[in-house]
This record gives sequence, C-alpha cells and structure tokens, in this order.
Amino acid sequence: MHSSIILLALLLGAEEVPAPPPISPEEPLAAEFSPAAAARSLDVSALHWQATRKCGTCHTNFAYLMARPALAAVSPPSTEVRSFFEEMVSERWKKVGPRWPAEVVAAATFLAMNDRATTGKLHPLTRAALERASTLQRPDGSWDWLKCGWPPMESDDHFGVTFAALGIALAPEGWAGTETGRKSLEGIRRWLKANPPPSLHHRAMVLWASLHVEGLMAEEERKATLDDLFKLQLPEGGWAVAALLEGWKEHRRQDKEPQDLKSSDGYATGFVIYLAREAGLSASDPRLRRGIEWLKRNQRQSGRWFTRSPTRNSTHFLSNYGTAFAVMALAACGELPRPAKTADL
Repeated sequence: MHSSIILLALLLGAEEVPAPPPISPEEPLAAEFSPAAAARSLDVSALHWQATRKCGTCHTNFAYLMARPALAAVSPPSTEVRSFFEEMVSERWKKVGPRWPAEVVAAATFLAMNDRATTGKLHPLTRAALERASTLQRPDGSWDWLKCGWPPMESDDHFGVTFAALGIALAPEGWAGTETGRKSLEGIRRWLKANPPPSLHHRAMVLWASLHVEGLMAEEERKATLDDLFKLQLPEGGWAVAALLEGWKEHRRQDKEPQDLKSSDGYATGFVIYLAREAGLSASDPRLRRGIEWLKRNQRQSGRWFTRSPTRNSTHFLSNYGTAFAVMALAACGELPRPAKTADL
C-alpha cells in the first residue's frame, strides 16, 4: 500500500493520491506501532496538500522535508515534495514573487534541514532561498511573520526569528559562517535579546536554536527550560501543546472552547522529546522512555498522531506537524529503522 502511493504520485502525479482521512480525535488507535504507516501518512498528507492547495505550509508539506528522511530506511521519500519547493524557489518566486516573507524563511529553513538530513550538501536552490530570506530581514533583526492566530507557528514574529536561526545554522557547508549568514545571525541575536520569549514554547524554540547558534541562551537557562518542560509531563507520559503555550496573551481559542491542558498529543510529546535529545539527554532517560512509549501506544490507524488545534475544533492540521515531530522523536531515540548511512539533523 505504501509504495503503491508513491508509485501513483510518480506515474500519475500527486493529484491521483487519495485524500488522507479527516483528522479527528475519534480516529481509532493503531493495533500496533508501525513506522511504515507513519511514512504513508506523511506521504499522503504532503502530496495531497500540495496537489489540491498548490501551496506550502509548515504544518503539512514543509514539515515533510524535515521529518521524512528519518523514515528513508522504511521507504524512499517522495521526490515530488522536494521538487515542489525547488520549483517554488526557481520559478514561482521569479515570476510572481513569494506570497509572504514567512514563505521564504520557511522554504529556506526546511530545505536546509532536508539537505542536512539527506545529501549533507547545500543545494544551489537552498542557497538561493537563504540569500533571499536574508534580504527580507528587517533592520531590527526580525522578519514579518504570519500572524493568523494559529499557534504555535503562525502567531508572532518570535517563532519566525528562531526558525530562521535554525535554518541558517543547520544549512550544510558552513552557511552560517558566510558574510550573509553572520549578518543575519547578528540581527537575530539583537532581536531575541530585546524580545524575551512570551511562553514556554517560545523558550523551547530559543533553546533549540541556541544549540546551534552561540549567544542565544546560557547553559543554565537551557537547563531551566528543560526542567520546566519536564514539569509539564503528564502522568500518561506525554505532553499537551496547550500547556506549553499557557499564559501567552495570544493563546486563546477562536471557538471559545477551553484549552485542553491534560491530554497528551503528538506535537508536544514529539517536540519535547526531540528537543531533549538535541540538548544531549540520553535516550534511556526514564522521562523520555515514558514519552516514547506514549507515542508508540497512541499512533492512529492512518499512521498519524493526533494533536488538537489550540485555535479551534475544526481541521486540527497541527496533527500533521505533530506527526513529523513524533517521527523525529522516535528516530532520535533509536526507535526507527536506520538506513545504512544517514546524516542527523
């Protein structure tokens, strides 16, 4: 089934890929954890999204570039997803321009992560996206990010700044040390110093970036941030994204429903585990083991992990981004088959 979906995309185009099932908290759990089902879920969601929407989003096909290489030993990633974004850089931006500055930063960052996780070389089109992103950086060091009221990714400039820092730092072949890279990072440091993180999730993003960019967070601040994240681990083993955003003034639901602070979800659980591993915690840490076991018990039949939207009970697209982080967390803890040769994010 999985390889047949990729074959359909290659032979007939992504338009022929069946739509993924609706994202619902009622979707039954899988009978057992399946890396192949996770790969299939990422493939179907990304290919169908870009075929029907003709755009890239952090919560679906952009995230595919970041996470899907971790499942390369299960099945080869779709080249059509990468090609979609390469054509965005090489053709659409030249003809009509990007939709928003955030699109340029996201493309540059996710392409850089994909380069790092696959070839280990900086692709010319990734370089072009990074260069274009640098021209959109504002004098204060930030970018004009999307503010759609959809946390954690599309609500404020803070996320965009830390995400740009990751793209610059993780780009292969020393991009961060180029004149353009150094100048962008100087602006990022200035902006983050003047704009403290408004929530624990924001602090966690700074922590992640600080592991690759000097001068963003001191070691004691990293430890304090990890400690605060672990304080929010739920008895069942996972984390809730709404709890990571608690107290932030932008953390409010459009549907007026109460936030769920007590139910673990794929995004928060995968994000915290992956971040902790990036920060050097052992995969055998009992807290991480509890989180990993939660992930392995709570994959859905479609292969995804459910994450309730912190904005409104409708499409819950954050589940796609959550599935990407669940996969990355599982890989970081040695729970996925590994290819003969791989580069780590």
